[in-house]
Amino acid sequence: MPGYRTLLKTTLLAAAVAFTLPAEAGKRDNSVKWASNQVPESLDAYFNNVRIGVILAHHIWDTLIYRDPKTNEYKPSLATAWRWIDDKTLEFDLRKGVKFHNGEAFDADDVAYTLNFVSKPENKSTTQQNVNWIASAEKVEQFKVRIHLKKPFPAALEYLAGPVVMYPGEYYAKVGPKGMSANPVGSGPYMVVEAQPGRLVRLKRNPDYFKESLKPQPKIETLELRLVPDQNTQTAELMAGGLDWIFNVPPDQAQQLKTVPSLQVKSGETMRIVFLTMASGEKTPTPVLKDIRVRKAISHAINREAMLKTVVGESARVIYTQCFPTQFGCTDEGAPRYNYDPAKAKALLKEAGYPNGFEIDLYAYRERPQTEAMIGYLRAVGIRANLRFMQYAAMRDSIREHKAGFAHQTWGSFSVNDVSASTPVYFKFLADDVTRDQEVRDLLDVGDTSVKAEVRKVAYKNALKKIAEQAYSVPMYSLPVYYAYAKDLEFRPYPDEIPRFWEYRWK
Repeated sequence: MPGYRTLLKTTLLAAAVAFTLPAEAGKRDNSVKWASNQVPESLDAYFNNVRIGVILAHHIWDTLIYRDPKTNEYKPSLATAWRWIDDKTLEFDLRKGVKFHNGEAFDADDVAYTLNFVSKPENKSTTQQNVNWIASAEKVEQFKVRIHLKKPFPAALEYLAGPVVMYPGEYYAKVGPKGMSANPVGSGPYMVVEAQPGRLVRLKRNPDYFKESLKPQPKIETLELRLVPDQNTQTAELMAGGLDWIFNVPPDQAQQLKTVPSLQVKSGETMRIVFLTMASGEKTPTPVLKDIRVRKAISHAINREAMLKTVVGESARVIYTQCFPTQFGCTDEGAPRYNYDPAKAKALLKEAGYPNGFEIDLYAYRERPQTEAMIGYLRAVGIRANLRFMQYAAMRDSIREHKAGFAHQTWGSFSVNDVSASTPVYFKFLADDVTRDQEVRDLLDVGDTSVKAEVRKVAYKNALKKIAEQAYSVPMYSLPVYYAYAKDLEFRPYPDEIPRFWEYRWK
């Protein structure tokens, strides 16, 4: 996209000339001002599934268990101890003396209310896959609770250390999801003091954060998240000192920012994977994708290795099945690989009855240069893809309402290091499943629920193999993240794609 790149370079050069002061606005008042190009549809963690909402959730709320990001060990958080009573029952001893931001004291009633509310399908949690394994939560004593599972779910602890956060029960019962989004209340290291939908979220350090937490007591006083959709604007404001930290910086822009003395740039692979979904089920709005030869042609048409070098960036890797390689159960063993072969793609299209290709809409919501590169490869074999670029929630709803059949998607698994948080979301008859293959669903269910590790691995392997054989999706690559920030800000990136602002400090 020459116009985009020319504009990008012009913006950066202009910013470099205009702004010569160090980008240290936040250092003066011990704050960090940062920006995102995504808008969380709700600040209620259970009614959001975009990354920016996940990041905020880790700062506002706490979980029963803490997973150490350096060792992946499970450690105490709101729970001091836990045990399996049987294959479907977990018991937790809860920490005493913890208070929510509104002064409510934390105990078993809060755990029970939170989990019983969000796990009920009628309450329509957006992130059902994070809680649909819960049958109920039961208060045993004031500081002891049991979680009953619908069926065995070995990954339960991983979820309870990640996306399953705890709410103040009395407050949530009173205000519900809308009230929690408007005025979030948690027990976490930061508390929300201002939320302007579509504009900004301002958080302040929680002065009463419990000292036993393995999240360090925050050094930064104030966090201010601004929603800035345009990446060039984010970059210019970072260089001007109006922002202190930005992420998801495009690779070519990151390379140029490395030359700016007042900034630092870091990158690293994340658990987020990139893939194309192709609706081949009965309700598909794109019947052309029902033909396996068309799906295989699309898989052969895109040069993923070349994209890593040109538009994706350092640390990424090509993937051949729809999961992140470190997740339990993720494998590409036995799965066919659709290597870049435009001649084969054209032959498959001709065989399918499309010798001159066809026209189709391709939906996307982030990393636009990557989508445009994919479109270029598709057009080279005759598939005339029209870009439909929008906010994630709008794209997701279009897919779920069977209005969009072909999409460039990414998935970070809520940073859960288990296949149950990845592949089943798109292939287990949930809202985002656009293929509805019963064999795949049943294999994934075995993987999700068996208490035997080897049985889980075999089931996931066979499911991933079947998905690849049928070319139900196009696994692309893992996604690296480039961070750019003020030179005097101490920051450490993690593969789970969660910036831990409670660890940051100004030098």
